[in-house]
Amino acid sequence: QAQPALGCVFKLVEIEGIPRIKLSQEISKVTLPGKKNVFRLWGQSRYPVVDLMMNQDEDIPKSGDRILCRHPFAEHKRAYVTISKVETLLHLYFDCGNVVIPPCTITESRNRAIAQITAMRLDHLRILNPTPYKVSVSGALYDRLHELWLSSSPA
Repeated sequence: QAQPALGCVFKLVEIEGIPRIKLSQEISKVTLPGKKNVFRLWGQSRYPVVDLMMNQDEDIPKSGDRILCRHPFAEHKRAYVTISKVETLLHLYFDCGNVVIPPCTITESRNRAIAQITAMRLDHLRILNPTPYKVSVSGALYDRLHELWLSSSPA
């Protein structure tokens, strides 16, 4: 059996500025349409609360904002978070073949990984029955997803 050289999947989310969606009977295979920004939101505790995906054209959240975080597919799973700190997780490193941000060193990568792990609550890190860390979408991304889903579904 052949093994892929690179263990990842490319998912198309936009063509010439128009958001696209891949539909599937398996909900985990449905793509989230359009270009996005991703932020780690910290609540009133010293720990991150949720990673939030937003449409690229949405305003960047800032400390003090109260923002709606939604599960992409379960309408009843949503919560408001009052933000104490925002960390940008998605950065553009290459654009049209040009380096925008130079790659970090192995030591810098290691230090960032350690800092990210030590920032998490211990219940997310425990070996037995860890608490899942939440990844949510903004209200606008949720609306775009479901609008495209309905308009792209066969009648």
